[in-house]
Amino acid sequence: METSSSRVLVVEDSEPFRKFVCSAIGKRAELQIIGEVSDGLEAVHKAEELQPDLIVLDIGLPSLNGIEAARQIRKLSPESKILFLSQESSADVVQEALGTGACGYVVKTYAGGDLLEAVDAVLRGKKFVSASLTGHDSDTLKDDHAAAIRHCHEAAFHADDNSVVDGYARFIEAALKSGNAVIVAVTEPHRASLVPMLEASGVDVAAAIKQGSYVPLDPADALVRLTVNDMPDPVRCRKVIGDLVVGAAKGVKGEHGQVVVCGEIASTLLSKGNAEGAMMLERLWDEITEDYGVHTLCGYLWSAFPERESSGIFRRICGEHSAVHGTELYY
Repeated sequence: METSSSRVLVVEDSEPFRKFVCSAIGKRAELQIIGEVSDGLEAVHKAEELQPDLIVLDIGLPSLNGIEAARQIRKLSPESKILFLSQESSADVVQEALGTGACGYVVKTYAGGDLLEAVDAVLRGKKFVSASLTGHDSDTLKDDHAAAIRHCHEAAFHADDNSVVDGYARFIEAALKSGNAVIVAVTEPHRASLVPMLEASGVDVAAAIKQGSYVPLDPADALVRLTVNDMPDPVRCRKVIGDLVVGAAKGVKGEHGQVVVCGEIASTLLSKGNAEGAMMLERLWDEITEDYGVHTLCGYLWSAFPERESSGIFRRICGEHSAVHGTELYY
């Protein structure tokens, strides 16, 4: 957070709790409370008038609930960061709230320990969700620090299809044995080849699909939902990818499980000659999945880089990943 004062609007209809929030925030010299509101509709008007840096927003408000207020505020005061502070802890409510573009969600029961940490994170442009929400459908939504530890975005380059499928099979088998849920966003021929290879290793793919721990996804179908005029649309990507990850999280088993992805969506764009779209999608995917703590393995065939002149594209794609494998074959 910057040393200059950050202006905060507090929206809470319970006077005792509003006093607690203002007292906690008021202890920080770099935070300035510029307004206290107890009504959702009034919050919208105050946000438009004051253009605060941060709005701490309850959900159960009179006149207009906090989620609807947030949607309107986002239009009228787009630079204001929103941190929800609510007694609601159901996964559906949390997802709907964060879907407004809010940066954080704190459960009131844990506000004593979470509130100021969440305020700091949100003002730094990070995401924060109370750790108490883990174990729900939003299991992969954790505070930014925890998500950053679990987040990984790798690329693997392969000489042929057999190598691609073998790499995915080993990745998926290890992920499932660790209690993870796997989104298999690879081309139909690769998905078809994966099944017998995995079953030969003792993986019951049909059972995993039924349990929700193996989620097949066709890249071409995904691109229809992610793109506008053949280019990834940021708003669509955040919605579609977020929903996909949260849905897959239902198949996670165990305390330390997470969502992992085998991905050929960007490489499908590249195979269509849309290199800029592929790189943009890789960048958006990395930004979005970091919020959820997702481990992604992207597969590329070397046939996508037939000429040395393609090295610029190759290097830029490598630059969009946190780790790269198989590059020794290029040189």
